Amino acid sequence: MAVKPEAFILTGSFYVISRAPRFLAALAARGLKILVITPSDWREAALTAAAEPGNAAAAISDFAFTDGDLRMENSYLPGVIAGARHWLAEYTIVGICAVGETLVEPTSVVADALGLRSPGLRAGRACRSKYLQRLYAPEFSPESQIIPATERESFTSRVGFPAVLKPATRHSSSGVWTVHDEEELRERVVDYPDYETLLVEEKVIGPEYSVESLVQDGKLIFAGMLRKRTTDQHSDTFVELCHTLANEPSREQDILLEANRRLMELLDFQDGIAHSEWRLTADGTPYLMEVAARPPGDGITILYGLATGSLIEPELVRIALGEPASYPTPQRQAREVYLEHGPGVLADVTLDWPGVTPQWVSGAPAWPEVAPGGPDDPPTLRAVLVLKERGHRLEPLCSSDDRAVSFLIDAPTVAELDELERRVRAALTIRLEG
Repeated sequence: MAVKPEAFILTGSFYVISRAPRFLAALAARGLKILVITPSDWREAALTAAAEPGNAAAAISDFAFTDGDLRMENSYLPGVIAGARHWLAEYTIVGICAVGETLVEPTSVVADALGLRSPGLRAGRACRSKYLQRLYAPEFSPESQIIPATERESFTSRVGFPAVLKPATRHSSSGVWTVHDEEELRERVVDYPDYETLLVEEKVIGPEYSVESLVQDGKLIFAGMLRKRTTDQHSDTFVELCHTLANEPSREQDILLEANRRLMELLDFQDGIAHSEWRLTADGTPYLMEVAARPPGDGITILYGLATGSLIEPELVRIALGEPASYPTPQRQAREVYLEHGPGVLADVTLDWPGVTPQWVSGAPAWPEVAPGGPDDPPTLRAVLVLKERGHRLEPLCSSDDRAVSFLIDAPTVAELDELERRVRAALTIRLEG
């Protein structure tokens, strides 16, 4: 009987997979066949990229495409299972990992059925549902109330105002709004699809953070904290504008790392990476906003590389394969900043900075590699990324997908990071027309 080749499955939006080719490189270096399950919307882009010589996606052996709707729970599950089962006759599946948010839950189901390492069934399910997070982690939950799709007409809020209205299963701040009274709540509710489950919950006042955790065999092997800035400081939306990885001990870090450790226990998180988002009130109470069982979005994994000098993706592959994994303590401070902009047509992005030019990554095969420097490097601008194409119509920021330009910096201290951000902002211009 012929020996079937060993293969590893990556799942999620092909945009996310192609944007982070380090997973592909780590798997290809092991000689594993790379299989990708992604929503059908990405069929043309995925097949085109895989056929391009020199494209990182050329390392992918096969694709399975699945239809579904992120706003409808479990809609992707049948397609993911069908894709995985199709490959069982041809390959020995040795690992699976959800790279993006879309297919986290069905990925955990396939892993459980095949005896592969994953966050686990509880974590895989709860991390895709904000109301399940409230059920499993009540000690960190703001006051909240579920609005089932079938009960919108009879629904009356028991949560005080201002409150936050959010869909149960979306990501990237899509559909998340501050509402100030019952009338505004009802006006907002009708804008969602009639099958979508919603939450209304107490608006927690305080700075926002994220905690990234590497977990192996149910044990936390690394945790790091980032502070965020979001648009809620001056609007009714919650789009993230800045992530700061600061390697400076603080009371906030102690509180949030302990809360996150407890959260991993409550979710029975087994193997993989978790990205949890928190707010911390003035009296030091941590509130969980949401948690995801997949790598963080934006350029957060790049920030960890800049701060530590080490990549996260190879460690995630080791965890998925059951090999010993570890990750170093950050030695530098790193930050990603997204620029706000008004409405208009994107004409150009210019930068007055020696040795650095804006890189237009919309439609690119992958984000450029942002290599870390040394721990004693001076404050450094590493990259400016333009996320939209010239001629794209920019709109006010209502979700992460509306953002157009970001830059990544690192420095020995937070004070130097702040000064570098100020200088880069002054040197960077977004030119709009119309």
